[in-house]
Amino acid sequence: MAKPAKNLVTRTEGWPWSCSRVWTTIVFLCLLADKSCCSLQDVRSVKKTGNSLNFLVVGDWGRKGLYNQSEVATQMGRIGEELDIDFVISTGDNFYENGLTGTDDPSFEESFSRIYTAKSLQTPWYSVLGNHDYRGDALAQLGPSLRSKDQRWQCQRSFILKYTLCPHGLQSGEGTADLFFVDTTPFVDHYWKPSKNAYDWRGVLPREKYLHQQLQDLSVALEASTATWKIVIGHHTIRSVGSHGDTEELFPQLLPIIEAYGVDLYVNGHDHCLEHISSSNSPLQFLTSGAGSKAWRGMKEGAKMEGLQFFHNGQGFMSLQIQATLLHAVFYDIQGNTVHELNLMKESLSVS
Repeated sequence: MAKPAKNLVTRTEGWPWSCSRVWTTIVFLCLLADKSCCSLQDVRSVKKTGNSLNFLVVGDWGRKGLYNQSEVATQMGRIGEELDIDFVISTGDNFYENGLTGTDDPSFEESFSRIYTAKSLQTPWYSVLGNHDYRGDALAQLGPSLRSKDQRWQCQRSFILKYTLCPHGLQSGEGTADLFFVDTTPFVDHYWKPSKNAYDWRGVLPREKYLHQQLQDLSVALEASTATWKIVIGHHTIRSVGSHGDTEELFPQLLPIIEAYGVDLYVNGHDHCLEHISSSNSPLQFLTSGAGSKAWRGMKEGAKMEGLQFFHNGQGFMSLQIQATLLHAVFYDIQGNTVHELNLMKESLSVS
């Protein structure tokens, strides 16, 4: 296995953006339970002029504008314009309480298209499924029908975004960022137990084969990646002090893989808060952005506080700005105020 890169602690002043072009390769990994290996679909290369790779992250949002979803959306639009974002990431639980009933469910427009109307948010939305999405017609979110209604919508179970950062207009890259999206809901045991909630497991059965394939595909992809920055995105927490707390099933299955291959960030939703936790075993940073609407659930009683850098018990979202050797993460509250920042370098790390 590849050894994870080391990040040392330092403090950076300012943010010296110099990247002028970004080449983007987007690779979607479609993990189908009835196939022995994943199939590649929708492979694209896009040339984009800009100083850096900028995007927003929001999760747990789809409530038809209620619970301050609209207010968060307004601030996302403002920050998105300031940063000239390239896309938005949704960490799941896209539609409450029970996902979508189908492709004609009006909740898609009522919770998405009519809410995130700012010009800056008319970019691709790369989304994963959360546990609430699995309570409805999960395939409706994954298929092409919703994209025909709103071309921004890009939702798959598991996929990869690959970016080559080319500063000063150079055609060759001086840094790379790989984003790995994983489907975490099927890992959680209690969703499989009899309850009042029904889950749409089409495309996931048999469960053990699906989970094994997903972990194998992720291991292969991470081992093959030579990216400067490696970011894994999933719905469920690995580490969290929020009301849901740690997701125990991910500790023995997902965490060893992402630590072994030098992943820099694990980004998730699920807990309705904003938080930053540093791993005690590796340079890995756990970032939660699950405060897109209903929040104020507080901390879990008896939560493990080790490595906690920041916790915000309220609505908000996050931005990431990536340059060849620099990564800047910012957490914003419902007024769009900066409440926490994280600066990473390949040779240094700063927390403020």
